[in-house]
Amino acid sequence: MAEKIPATLEQQLEKLKERGCIIEDEERALETLKYINYFRLSNYFEPFRVDKKHYEEGTSFDRILGIYEMDRKLRSILIAALEEIEIALRATVSNYHALKYGALGYLNPSTFDHRHIHSSFMSRVKHLIESNSDMEFVKHYNTKYNGCFPLWVVMELFSFGTLAFFYKDMHTSDKKEIAEEYYGCSYSEMDNWIFCLNELRNYCAHYNRLYGVTFPVEPRTPRGFEFELQPNVFGYIIVMKQLYHDHKHWNERVVKPITRLIRKTEEIARLSDLGFPDGWEKMIAFDDE
Repeated sequence: MAEKIPATLEQQLEKLKERGCIIEDEERALETLKYINYFRLSNYFEPFRVDKKHYEEGTSFDRILGIYEMDRKLRSILIAALEEIEIALRATVSNYHALKYGALGYLNPSTFDHRHIHSSFMSRVKHLIESNSDMEFVKHYNTKYNGCFPLWVVMELFSFGTLAFFYKDMHTSDKKEIAEEYYGCSYSEMDNWIFCLNELRNYCAHYNRLYGVTFPVEPRTPRGFEFELQPNVFGYIIVMKQLYHDHKHWNERVVKPITRLIRKTEEIARLSDLGFPDGWEKMIAFDDE
């Protein structure tokens, strides 16, 4: 493999110019590239790329930087809401499973579906406990309870992905009861939606671009929802809405700031690159307050 040759900031800027990027203020652009890696920022030009070496006519550095800032703010809104969804989901799943099968029921493979690979799951749990051995509650349960962690305790160590697989591997009847009672959906919808949100969380947590992205997991369209969801930002926001338990908080903490952000950046950001259709304002909000 040929070794890549590092480029100076001036060379990076020249490369953008060669591809058709309009640089309104070269000094400001150079200063920006000092603090935002060229590889990261150039990724935001992708939705405006005509071919490998050319951007759309009129593509400017200032516009791309504005979209970069919008994307950063959007991630902040979504990651805060995803945190609430994840915490609520941990509580719902751990309470249900523990009450039905006992605090340590998760140690028994019979409490899961036959497709569940229990040895792999337990290896993962062991790794989580060992890698978090300095945490106070882990020390407490290792010392006082000989390493016997109730489900609601050990689940605090789960990533969103581990939580998603835990739910996926539960008995169908259990998944169905949780989905219908707590989220008003089918277990297959909930299966899909949790994995969609795991993808979205990973994108947000690693500061990846959301603008113009097609996510790898196709979201299932909620029953009764007239617009068919696609694996883009809008589709995943609708999925978040399905699993968000507090309608008032959703409208205040998610819908209002997203709406303000879209309105503020509507001259530079294309709604089509986010997957937002006509009438999106009503679609993302709860109207039952």
